[in-house]
Parts: sequence; structure tokens; C-alpha cells
Amino acid sequence: MSALQTSDPPLILASASTARRAVLEAAGLRFEAIAAAVDEAAIKESARAEGYPAADAAMMLAEAKARRIAARRPEALVIGCDQMLVLEDRWFDKPESIEDARRHLEALRGKTHQLVTAVLCWRGGQRIWQHVATPRLTMRPVSDAFLDAYLALEGEQVTTTVGAYRLEGPGIHLFDKVEGEQAAILGLPLLPLLGFLRQHGTLLR
Repeated sequence: MSALQTSDPPLILASASTARRAVLEAAGLRFEAIAAAVDEAAIKESARAEGYPAADAAMMLAEAKARRIAARRPEALVIGCDQMLVLEDRWFDKPESIEDARRHLEALRGKTHQLVTAVLCWRGGQRIWQHVATPRLTMRPVSDAFLDAYLALEGEQVTTTVGAYRLEGPGIHLFDKVEGEQAAILGLPLLPLLGFLRQHGTLLR
């Protein structure tokens, strides 16, 4: 048990993301990570069709994941997260291949995009807290030669993130400017979450 964390309630991260797990582990939290099987594409498509902004769509996805796990573990405090990359009015999905990742990067280069990152906590059959962070990242006007070298270096790793880059890895070379909390860029706004967990009595104040 973490010296900073109480024994009740147990924490569950409703995500299979290694980056999100690493964020919580680095903060010294004790938790389980359980992937939530939800139809993300259908939720996004519905939100888009109904005219919801990206922040609402990301929160819908985060809530769907948290509710899915909370139904199996009602005693726990479940943390749901989701992140959407938005460039102007376009929503990006994770690239399906290295070739798809290249197209993403070609669309993003020389421009500023947002990583709309939603987090919520679910306990006792209801949402008890939520937050949306919107880091802004400005990509350099990288050359085609750089993209060739970058994609060769990263390989299939580029298909694991919505932006086709890992800011904690070689992806940092893509950028001129990064605005926002590093943890939020990785998919989990940590400082707001820790503040809530202290308020909730899960962490020592």
C-alpha cells in the first residue's frame, strides 16, 4: 500500500494504456488496470452525428469505460479516461498502419493541434468527478526525409497512439512547442485527478 494512499476504496484504472499506467505508477498510487471493452467507434460516430464537441465525445468514452468496469467492481473507485486528437474540425483515430500514421503526420506537420483529454471517477453507481484538459502541440514543418527516418525508427509503435507519436520517446523531435501538463498529453490529467482523490479521502491531504 502506498504511504500516501488510504486502503479504501480500491482504485481501478479502466484502461489498457501503458502510458496511463506509468503515470499513476510514477505518482506512487496503488491500483488495478483493467481494459474496458466498449465500441469506441460507435460512440464517436454517434457524438459526431449529434453535433457534440470533441470534449463531450471524449467524456462519453471515458464514462462508458468507467461504467463498464464499475458494473463488475461496484466497491471500487474507477478512473475512466479518453483522449481525442483534434485539428481544426477533424477528429483523428489511431492509425491502422504505418502508412496511415504517415498520412496523419503529414496532416499535422506545421500546424497546432489539441489533445482533448477527459478523465472521470465513477463510484457507487454514479459519476462523482470529471475533468477535461486540452494540451496544445505545435508540430514542426518536418521534412519527408525526417518522416521516413522517424517511422523507420518507431515502427509499429506509431499505431499505438492517436497522434502517431510518443512524446515520451522519439516523437518529441516532431515538435516546436508543447503547452499543457505532460501527464495530460500522455492521456491522464494527473494534477486535477490527485486533487480530487485528496478531496475524496483516497489520498492523504
